[in-house]
Amino acid sequence: MTENGPKIGVMVCGHGSRDEGAVREFESVARGIRERLPQYEVDSGFLEFATPIIRTGLDNLREAGHDLVLAIPGMLFAAGHAKNDIPSVLRTYEAQNPEMKIEYGRELGIDTKLIKAAADRIQEAVDQANKENGEMPISETMLMVVGRGASDPDANSNVNKVMRLLWEGFGFGWGEVCYSGVTFPLVQPGLEHAAKLGYKRIIVFPYFLFTGILVKRIYDYTDTVAVAHPDIDFVKAPYLSDHPQVLDAFADRVQEILDGANVMNCKLCKYREQVLGFEAEIGLPQESHHHHVEGIGTGTADDHSHDHDHSHGHSHDHSHSHGHGHSHDHGHDHDHHHHPYPHADHPLGPVTMTKDEKNS
Repeated sequence: MTENGPKIGVMVCGHGSRDEGAVREFESVARGIRERLPQYEVDSGFLEFATPIIRTGLDNLREAGHDLVLAIPGMLFAAGHAKNDIPSVLRTYEAQNPEMKIEYGRELGIDTKLIKAAADRIQEAVDQANKENGEMPISETMLMVVGRGASDPDANSNVNKVMRLLWEGFGFGWGEVCYSGVTFPLVQPGLEHAAKLGYKRIIVFPYFLFTGILVKRIYDYTDTVAVAHPDIDFVKAPYLSDHPQVLDAFADRVQEILDGANVMNCKLCKYREQVLGFEAEIGLPQESHHHHVEGIGTGTADDHSHDHDHSHGHSHDHSHSHGHGHSHDHGHDHDHHHHPYPHADHPLGPVTMTKDEKNS
C-alpha cells in the first residue's frame, strides 16, 4: 500500500491457443494495452494451451508489491470463459494470496470502438475487392459476419447485433451471421445459404480478435463454397487483431473498474435467467475446468486437435479447438462437467461437419 492508496497492477487474461500466431497477436495486444496505461505495470497470461499461464502473471504482480490487480478478459464476448473459467482462476488465486485484491473487468462486448474497428477491416476488404474485381455497389453486396460460436445463446446473439450495426452502417444489400463452431449455422451451410440469395459479392468477416485454427478454417470453408459458386465473388475480410480502437476499448475496460462502472451485461445470461431452451442451466455451479491444460505450450503434436467444434452434446465455449466435429474419441479424458448443449444435433450445426467429414 502506497501513501496515496494501493499499488495497482493490470492483468490481461487470454484464452490461449496452440497456434503460435494467435499467441503472438495476444502478446501484441498486451503491449498495446501497456502503451495506453503507462501508469500501471501490465502483465498477461493464458487460461490454457500457452504460457505464461494467468497465475504466473499474478505472481509477477504480487512479487512486485501490487496490492490491487485489475484483471480484464482478453475476449470479445462473455461466454463460459469470461463468465466462469477466468473468474474461477482469479478467485482461487485471491483465496491463496489474501494480501492482494483482484478486481475483475468485463469483456469488450458491444462497443462503438469495436464496431469502428470491424468497419475498418470490412472497408479494407471492400476496397481491395473493388480494386481487383471491379466496383460493386454496397447495396448489391452481402455481409456475412462469422462469430466464434458458444453454448451460450446470449454470446451468440451479440454477433447478430454486431452484424446489424455493420449492415445498417454500411448499407449492405443483406446481412447474415454464421459461426465457426459449437452452435448453428456453421460456416459452410451458412455460406451455402447465402449463395442462394442472389448477391454477386459476399464479404466474409470473422469477428475474431486473433488468428488461429478457427479463422483459418473460416477462410478454408469460404474457398470451398467459392469453388462451387464461381459466379459469386467471395471476399475474405481480415479479423480485428490489434486495431487501435480494439486496444483503446481494452484500456477503457480497465478504467471502468476504477470508475465503478464495471458491469457485465448478464440480463440474458443462461446461468441467471430462463433463456429459452436453456432453462436447466439456471444456477448451475460455476468452476474452471482448465487445470489439466494450463501451461501446455504451442507447437505440440496434433496442433489441430483442440478446436472444440463439439458436435457431441456437451459443447463448450472454447476457442481452443478439438477439431472433433467428426469424432467422440478425444484421446484424452474430458472431465469438464459441461451441461449438454440442447442443439448439438442441429442439422446446420456441428452435426453438419460430422456428415461432411465422413463423406470426404
